[in-house]
Amino acid sequence: MSFSHILYQLLLKPLELIFETVFGYSKNLWNNSGLSIIVLSLTVNILLLPLYRRADAIQEEERALEKRLSHWVEHIKKTFTGDERFMVLQTYYRQNHYKPFYALKGSLPLLLEIPFFIAAYRFLSNLKELQGQSFGPIRDLGAPDALLTIAGVSINVLPVLMTVINLISSSIYTKGLGLRDKVQLFGMAAIFLVLLYDSPAGLVFYWTLNNLFSLFKNLFMKLKDPKKVLRTALSLLGGAALVYSVFFYRTGSAGRKLLLIAVSLLLLLPLVLHLLKGKLPAVRLKEADRTTNTVFWCGSAFLTVLTGVLIPSAVIRSSPAEFVQLADFYSPLRHVLNALLLAVGLFILWMGLFFFLAGKKARRVMALVVWIFSGIAIVNYMFFGTDFGTLSSALKYDLVPQITGRAVLINGAALLAVAAVFFLLWKKGQGLVKGLAAVLLLAVVGMSAVNLFGIGKQLPDIRAAAQQKAVGEEARFTLTKNGKNVVVLMMDRSVSAYLPYILEEKPELKEQFAGFTYYPNTLSFGAHTNLGAPALFGGYEYTPEEMNKRDTERLEDKHNEALKVMPVLFDREGFEVTVCDPSYAGYSEIPDLSIYDEYPGIRTYLTESGQFSLLEGQESVQQINKLWSRNFFCYSIMKIAPLALQGTLYQSGSYFEPDAVSSLTQTVTDLSQAKGNELPFINSLAALHALSDMTVIEEGSENTFLMMSNGATHSPQILSEPSYEPVNIVDNREYDAAHRDRFTLDGVTLNIRTYTQMSHYHVNMAAFLEIGKWLDYLKENGVYDNTRIILVADHGYNLGLLENMKFGEAREDDAMFYNPLLFVKDFDSRTLQTDESFMTNADVPALASAGLIADPVNPFTEKPIGMQAKEAPVLNVFCSHQWDVGSNNGTTYFPDDWYTVHDDVRIAENWSFLDHH
Repeated sequence: MSFSHILYQLLLKPLELIFETVFGYSKNLWNNSGLSIIVLSLTVNILLLPLYRRADAIQEEERALEKRLSHWVEHIKKTFTGDERFMVLQTYYRQNHYKPFYALKGSLPLLLEIPFFIAAYRFLSNLKELQGQSFGPIRDLGAPDALLTIAGVSINVLPVLMTVINLISSSIYTKGLGLRDKVQLFGMAAIFLVLLYDSPAGLVFYWTLNNLFSLFKNLFMKLKDPKKVLRTALSLLGGAALVYSVFFYRTGSAGRKLLLIAVSLLLLLPLVLHLLKGKLPAVRLKEADRTTNTVFWCGSAFLTVLTGVLIPSAVIRSSPAEFVQLADFYSPLRHVLNALLLAVGLFILWMGLFFFLAGKKARRVMALVVWIFSGIAIVNYMFFGTDFGTLSSALKYDLVPQITGRAVLINGAALLAVAAVFFLLWKKGQGLVKGLAAVLLLAVVGMSAVNLFGIGKQLPDIRAAAQQKAVGEEARFTLTKNGKNVVVLMMDRSVSAYLPYILEEKPELKEQFAGFTYYPNTLSFGAHTNLGAPALFGGYEYTPEEMNKRDTERLEDKHNEALKVMPVLFDREGFEVTVCDPSYAGYSEIPDLSIYDEYPGIRTYLTESGQFSLLEGQESVQQINKLWSRNFFCYSIMKIAPLALQGTLYQSGSYFEPDAVSSLTQTVTDLSQAKGNELPFINSLAALHALSDMTVIEEGSENTFLMMSNGATHSPQILSEPSYEPVNIVDNREYDAAHRDRFTLDGVTLNIRTYTQMSHYHVNMAAFLEIGKWLDYLKENGVYDNTRIILVADHGYNLGLLENMKFGEAREDDAMFYNPLLFVKDFDSRTLQTDESFMTNADVPALASAGLIADPVNPFTEKPIGMQAKEAPVLNVFCSHQWDVGSNNGTTYFPDDWYTVHDDVRIAENWSFLDHH
């Protein structure tokens, strides 16, 4: 990490985040880039007005002192020379409590302006959302305005207008000042004209508005009663915003509307306080003292550690491997470091600068606000917004967070209570508050240290996995034309119920998958990979029930054993064996291929490591890591915000990322429109797309076995129809309108009403389209008929697609959660058919070895491999909410809900609650 990067994270990135949030929120409100720039300029200048006012006051103080001393300074310079002049001047300055570097105070407003200019330049000069967007006479905010053409030469008018306004403002500001001040400001106006002349119109428009605001500010300060004018202006603005938000704003969410109302009321606050002046009990605010300073800095440090270390490290600690790009190993701790730098920049440097420049009473107010907000932040983080669902590595929840009005009211009441308690503590005694602030700080530091230690313990294994030979070696597996080939492709979370509708929408798939048999009545014994995958790979000895019976062995060891059952079995029978991406091998998100080291005949690869490229212009690993680091801090801010604002700040997982087009996460407008792509899906689909490249066709008669896992169907996102391909900007409105009936088949309609339901359909479709292309490749090369292919899922998902599959009130009480895909093509089969036989995904080892291995037995337990276990009157199914192998990794699974099922898993009446153990 370079020094320049550290400076950028500390000084500029916090400002860019403010710009991104304000612009993104405004764009969501009005969908107008020009209006968003106006709001951005107005917001930034209003926020900075106290800072600039204080800077101007300090500048005036310095000028007054300099003017008072100037007579004798000039006299000393004329009277004395050399060292004697220096000594006399120093003595004179010391007697008048003046230091020469105080002259820099005169440049304070300019010094404050520089970082804001750089941040605005970085944000607006390359903002894709401005490209092609018009506003008034400006045809393209993403290009120079070229508003005037003379003799075929385009002239950019906005930079000239900006400079004129700047010169007028400078003339007013420097009236009565010395030549040095005038030259400084007029020179800066000329420099900005040169720098911004060929810049995008959006950036110049923003800076023109800033100069216009500065002009009004300078005129405003000349007024007799500027505070009264400011109150009036803010109240008019706040009143207009309140009327708009209450009566006219209907396009956004309730949370967004609530935020707009809150901003409106905030603008009205100065007028309200003025009208109530003398009518409310006086709240005495003494001048700032050392205790006040301590409370402010402790509070700022608390917020810094909470948002920059504790919250990011808590997320990463649960599964550090998810936040690593294997193609270019980058320690997940660097994400914490980047988030910490952002937090230091916002809460220590910039907020500290406001505190430093504030007056004594204002400092006390700031300390009180930081103290109360610290309590609000920790309560929000620990007790609210904790049930939004599973958080992906892209910091996006698997379901759209549902924030009810009741939850908002409870959260609001709790926060008011916390604010009242913290205020009473403040009033009771500064010494007590000082001690409590230090305790809070030490608490979050301690919890952060525990998280960092936990991540550090896992790093060696992650680094070792990242350095496995498969990362740098392109995956290859062999299929022979004259031998027997067996392929077991586990498609994580592939939903069985989608398959008939997918085949109906894309008739060409029926031809590609000719020879496959669909088993719709298939059961998984668990609803997550750590519960459903062991039986899939190892057979009935590895159901959750059977795993728990072996209660003296670690779950990780039993899971690894299950992953080795089929590869070792086929290896011993002389098959050429390849394993790709074995799920949770070593109980690691990055599969630990070393579990196969003792079997030299088994080749192993990781195919979802990002080594295959799918999108043109796909972001580099470095770009993705930068976005990760940004979003960790934004996620932290969302988690400490009041519940009413969390949905707005979450912004569908984009956290107001500019342009919202990336390969890390997708933001969704509705079921037909989206931007960006989910990184896990891109990496997984890229592996399926590369299947033909990975396949080596040979003329020999050797038998081969391939066992591969893929997560494309586990990472939902909206794709471009009808090709169902990932693109940066998705607009399916026309196709969706023309194919509204595609989710009705034989009188049965799937409930496709939410993003989660639609996006799962899309990724399942995309996976089958890619596999279909690979099947064509096998046919073209003469290895289709002699290849047995088993497409199977470890579990389904509780999507609520069919009401008749719901057997309870809880989300998990959906038979679809335990109904995985099972789609099998046997040797020489050419007919696509459906078989209603009762199956489970634990039948896979028996299906894979049938007719090839006589009386197959588990190579580790020597027990027969078969399908007889499913013939029991009822089967026990485990519903665990503890899918995280980082914690649920003892000798038995954590206690949770058990169900029984019999005959047909799709009939709700066949399910019964058994017990919680």
